[in-house]
Amino acid sequence: MRYTLRQLAIFVAVARHGSISRAAEALSMSQSAASSGLAELERQFDVQLFDRVGKSVRLNELGERLLPRAVEFLDRAEDIEALLRGQTGYGTLDIGATLTIGNYLATLIVAEFLQRHSDSRIRLGVHNTATIIQQVASFELDLGLIEGKCQHAELEVVPWLEDELVVFCAPAHPLATRAIADEEDLLEQPWILREIGSGTRETFDQAMRHVEGRFDVRLELEHTEAIKRAVESGLGVGCISRLALREAFRRGSLVPVETPWLDLRRRFHFLWHRQKFRTPGMQAFLELCREMTAGARRSDEIALSYIR
Repeated sequence: MRYTLRQLAIFVAVARHGSISRAAEALSMSQSAASSGLAELERQFDVQLFDRVGKSVRLNELGERLLPRAVEFLDRAEDIEALLRGQTGYGTLDIGATLTIGNYLATLIVAEFLQRHSDSRIRLGVHNTATIIQQVASFELDLGLIEGKCQHAELEVVPWLEDELVVFCAPAHPLATRAIADEEDLLEQPWILREIGSGTRETFDQAMRHVEGRFDVRLELEHTEAIKRAVESGLGVGCISRLALREAFRRGSLVPVETPWLDLRRRFHFLWHRQKFRTPGMQAFLELCREMTAGARRSDEIALSYIR
């Protein structure tokens, strides 16, 4: 072959990071070495794989076609090296999870996976739905675990688990003793919500689309724990997954607000690129996700007593 694994690794890193300098940093090599490796790959075949835009680079049509093949080739090469080294694990998995899944479920699954496959390595990133979709689409992640919707044509979206949001407040809040809160009750409250781009906010906005009136969104936060603390302190009411509130409801530090007229249901989904080679490690992780949530009708009913 006229190309090397190193050249392909440089190409993939540049494609993922959109910059030769950032790719070099990710590969722990000098910028000149990364630039030379990419230039040599293009020169060997008399092709151009990127459009240069100032100091950044963007994949052109040929580069777009090459990227999934290069990623698959490198994945298979890593599997071969692990086999030759006598490793029994699955190498390294790059997994991204949205905040509710990442903070309350994915870490437990990752811990169990690493206990079963001690030679494996996992890099788990926790971001909002929009970011996870972008990272899976650009082959930065092997798998995504998301709580929002995904319409990306190049991504495979597979249903996993039912989830439900719930409106909640502090025990001393006036809504805490209401049998049912109606539209007027909710419009009168200051709200503490997730940011635009999160799956949680998308579900909330969709459920509230028929309410006539404007909600007073006092504070937008990227983390569910911060929302819980803000609501506990009396700043307003919130709406996040029942999974994230399970322990707080048990302790009584927060209480649900009944809104049976709202449809706050959604699904967790698995996500991967259609052109992505599904490694044995990916398949084993997906099987474990299903195993550890089997029998649960909804996320907050998963029989894992240590979810907080």
